[in-house]
Amino acid sequence: MRSSKINYLIVGLFVCVMIAALLASIAMLTGRTGAVDKYFTYYSNVTGIKFGTQVVYEGFPIGQLETITPEEKDGRMRFRVDFSVTQGWRIPEDSIVEIAAPGLLAAVTLAIHAGKKNKSLKAGALVSSQERSDVFAVVSSVAGQLGNLMDSNIKPLLTNFNTAVESINKIIANDAGLLFSDVRKTTNDLAAVAALMAERVPKIADNIEEFSAKMNATVDGLQKVLNPANREKLDNAISNVDAASAKVDALLDSVTTLVEDVGKIMVSRDGDMRKTISETRYIVESVSRHIDSINQNMEGAARNMYEFSRQIRQNPGLLLGSQAPEDKSKKQ
Repeated sequence: MRSSKINYLIVGLFVCVMIAALLASIAMLTGRTGAVDKYFTYYSNVTGIKFGTQVVYEGFPIGQLETITPEEKDGRMRFRVDFSVTQGWRIPEDSIVEIAAPGLLAAVTLAIHAGKKNKSLKAGALVSSQERSDVFAVVSSVAGQLGNLMDSNIKPLLTNFNTAVESINKIIANDAGLLFSDVRKTTNDLAAVAALMAERVPKIADNIEEFSAKMNATVDGLQKVLNPANREKLDNAISNVDAASAKVDALLDSVTTLVEDVGKIMVSRDGDMRKTISETRYIVESVSRHIDSINQNMEGAARNMYEFSRQIRQNPGLLLGSQAPEDKSKKQ
């Protein structure tokens, strides 16, 4: 009899330890393993986020989303998003929280971009928000703007251009004689200009000769200035410039080599980057597949724990395998 009681006690302790371990594991998975500070922000669109969405500070996970509450203001609906972070975590006043995804296949997170102010927000304060930027929405908007541009500007421009060409064709057809007379007059004017230039060419040649003489005098002065000492200094300066250029070329070669190495690492099939992305994708898919069973096990464990605690409260003697205590109220 005593041996069976010891066995029951050992089994009960083992069950309690396993339940505690399960609760600790669940707490670690949800990120709520200690004291937290709560903050909130507002968004007009909360697509992709829900309870448990991870909160990251410059890429480092610090908490999770708690609740999303719709609120109406000025006839428009907005959403209050409450989230919790590790207690004591410093968030500058000018920080911005944004709904973002690190990659196309990555999970959506609440990303806090650190501000530059030294003063920090107090727990429970409002954090400035930035609406999520959608690449597909931007592309659609640009396409719409291009369509409007085609309809409102380019098509009328082409119509006006066609009208102008038709008008020019009509002018050429109707006023061809006048056009040729104007061309003949322009030719006569050009002949007169050529005769005038023939008269002034000798004067221009004299001026060029005088300018050449002055240039020769200037060159002689420069030769006097560029004595051997000055030439040596100029050669040294040019040599220094060549050496600096060579160093810059070497630096550019090093940067090019570095960029090529980084490119090889990113493209390589056996690279750590590809392996990391593959493992991360496997972990996310595994968690997504088993999240329903985890929730069911948690719910079953909670029900069993509730029933166990209820029976212990009603009859603590069950822990030692004894019978229920006698109800004295029935005798009276």
